Parts: sequence; C-alpha cells; structure tokens
Amino acid sequence: MQKIDEKLNNVTARVRTAAEKAGRDPAQVALIAVSKTRPAEALEQAYRAGQRRFGENYLQEALDKQAALAHLPDLEWHFIGPIQSNKTRAIAEHFAWVHSVDREKIARRLSDQRPASEPPLQICLQVNLDDEPSKAGISLEQLPELARAVNEMPAVTLRGLMAIPAPQTDFNDQRASFARLREAMESLNARGLTLDTLSMGMSADLEAAVAEGATQVRVGTDIFGPREPAQP
Repeated sequence: MQKIDEKLNNVTARVRTAAEKAGRDPAQVALIAVSKTRPAEALEQAYRAGQRRFGENYLQEALDKQAALAHLPDLEWHFIGPIQSNKTRAIAEHFAWVHSVDREKIARRLSDQRPASEPPLQICLQVNLDDEPSKAGISLEQLPELARAVNEMPAVTLRGLMAIPAPQTDFNDQRASFARLREAMESLNARGLTLDTLSMGMSADLEAAVAEGATQVRVGTDIFGPREPAQP
C-alpha cells in the first residue's frame, strides 16, 4: 500500500504538471489536503511530508484534530463544509479560511464573531453552478448581491469563489464547468471587486480546474486513500 508521503508527492506532481501545461506558475496553485474523517496521525504524516494546508468539513472533528496537532507549527486550517448558524463562532475562532459561505447571515456572523486579535477571516463564496438541490451554494444569479454584501464586512476578507461541479468524466466538460466559475469571478472583478481565489478541483478533476485558473485545489482520496464512513 502506498504511503501518505508517496501519494502526496504524486498529487503535488500532478498539480505541477497541470500548471506547467497551462502555462502557469505551479506556485500559483495551493494544495489543500481534505482531511475529514481522517485521524490526526494521518494529518501528521502529511505534515511531515511537507503539507501545511488542511481542509475540514465537520467542526467538532476538526477542533479535536487541531488540539491533537497543536504542537505542529504553521498549520493552516480551511473549513470547507456546510455551516450552521450555531457553529459560526467556533469556525470564526479556529480557522484561517472558510470556503463554504453561501448566505449573508452566515458571513455576517463570521465577521461579528472573528476575534479582534486574529487577522481577517479569508472567505470564499460557494457557488452551486448547476443549481443541484442536493448541494449547498448560491446561484450564479444571486452571487453579485451576496459578494457585494460580504465585501463590506469588517472582519472578513472576500477572496474568491468555490464550487463542486456536477461530476464529469470528459476533460473538456470538466473544463467547461470550471470556466463558468472563473467567468463569474471575472465578472465580479469587472464590477469593482478584487477577488483572486478560485477554490475548485478535487482528486478526479484537478487537471481541468488548474487549466481554468484554480488557485486552490482540494484533494482528499488521492492523498489519504479511500475514506472511512463519517461518524454521526
């Protein structure tokens, strides 16, 4: 069985190759290791292999791992799961990035509850590109209004957009989905915003995402192996 460090090296090489093929600097693409349901020991193995950014979906699980890994310097925690109102304070206090904001109420709570001693919370707005009922995210039509509101909040910095497109197996179809998110960010910037982050691409489609301008890719399975069922 491949070790986590070998898998991490393979994913890093994929990102580098995809960036170079697209004429981009590989340093422009950050790798977030999606570590939900993984034990703290697995994260530490990835850390020892050079990984610093970790994405978590479940708040209590993430807080437990943060406590277990508090001895490791320079960890950067990204919250990438759905957000309930009663979880915003802990998210605002314990994460550097939040990728899954899709409501003004949630963004405002995160801003109001971000500790003054911490730098602004880095925010991505989650977009539901295909209006899938089973997925979180704001529609493309509603996105400009939410972006304007979040951009004015004092303790968060609106950095960009995140999406999980409907699964596609064809490379060109994958690119077309990611292109829609890139175009949405370009449209917002044309309206006066200064967004610089596209959080898109996972294990099965990161090459297409990088080709369309992803600045952060979120990879779990291809680093940590098949996921164990989530605990209730």
